[in-house]
Parts: sequence; C-alpha cells; structure tokens
Amino acid sequence: MLSPTIAPLLKGIERADSLALDFHKWGQVPYDAIFFMVRDGAAQSDTFASPSAYLARHTRGLGGGSPWPCDLGVDLSCSFRALKTWFTPMCYGTDQLGAVMEHTCTLAQTMKQQLQIYPELELMAPVALNIVCFRHRCDNVNWVNADEINAEIVADLHESGITGPSVSQIHGHTVIRATVVNHRTTECDIDALLNAAQAMGRARCEPHSAD
Repeated sequence: MLSPTIAPLLKGIERADSLALDFHKWGQVPYDAIFFMVRDGAAQSDTFASPSAYLARHTRGLGGGSPWPCDLGVDLSCSFRALKTWFTPMCYGTDQLGAVMEHTCTLAQTMKQQLQIYPELELMAPVALNIVCFRHRCDNVNWVNADEINAEIVADLHESGITGPSVSQIHGHTVIRATVVNHRTTECDIDALLNAAQAMGRARCEPHSAD
C-alpha cells in the first residue's frame, strides 16, 4: 500500500478481518518484526487470552495497565520489537519505503524477462509482485531426478555465497523460489543468480543424462 504502483493490486484488502505481515522483509527491519492486525479486538482476545491463575490481571503493579501479550497471541511475553519498526519509517519515510518495494517488484519482472534468454531455465509461475519461481529444465533427465537436481542447485547456490533462494513446490514439481526484498539488490545480482543456476544445473544434469 506504500507504493502507488503496487497498491491497486491490493484492492479489497480493507475488507479483511485480519492481516499479518513481516516488517523484517519488505519493511527493511532487522529480524524479527511481525505485525498482526485485527478488525475486532474482542475476537482476538477471546481466541488467545490465557486465564491461568499465575497470569491474573490486577489494577496495580506489574499485573496492571495495558493488555498483556498473552491476551493478543501465543507469546506470553514479547520484546520491544516495535521500536525498530517505528524508527525505520521515521528515518526514511513511507514514500522511500514504498519506492524500495516498487524497486524489488521491478527487479522481479526483470528476472522474469531475463529467464527468456536462458535456454536451460524456465519460469514456473506468474510473477505478481517480488517472487519468481523457476527451475532448471533438466531436459535429458526424468522428472524425479529433475526435482532432486533443482533442490541441489539451491543448496549449491547457498554454499557458493552468491545468493540464497529457497526450495518450493508448484504442481508437484520442485522449483527455485527467489524473493527479492533487499533494498541493495541490483540487476547484477539477478544476472549472477541466473548465470549460476544455469551453470550449476548443467553440471548436475550431465551425470544423469543417460537415466
């Protein structure tokens, strides 16, 4: 919602009864910073409140004052996560944070377009925001081996230090899931990921080409 370009994709979000989001991702805040917002505070309390004797509420002392964390979620206590989340928009402003989010979505579209020039890689799902799911084709091996090889490519990428995508499943097939969230990510990083994924896949597919 902080980006005029992305906001229209979230039309209807105001009708949600609850929303959960991680500021340690697009919000550029150190881990962890998770927000959970509900329309009906009473419903939240009815769901999570813990009435145990040792958690009794009082009008004075440590047991008095504002609602306890154990009334709002599964945690019985919480650290002061809100401070770092408050500092970030105060320092950089919502316009700049929105620009960062828009930039990551632009890079995801760039990755989508770049995949077309890598003959051994293929896009596995539409790119709506900042997530790109793709895989090495492994044309000369069967699907079972191809799934194993794509999982190994992700581990190879991690160990190389080039980038850190995750493994996911789409329509029963293993895919490489790249999520662009860091404000420092550039097109050079996208190229490095795709170059490495194709090269690593090629190296791993060759021993299986006769399977």
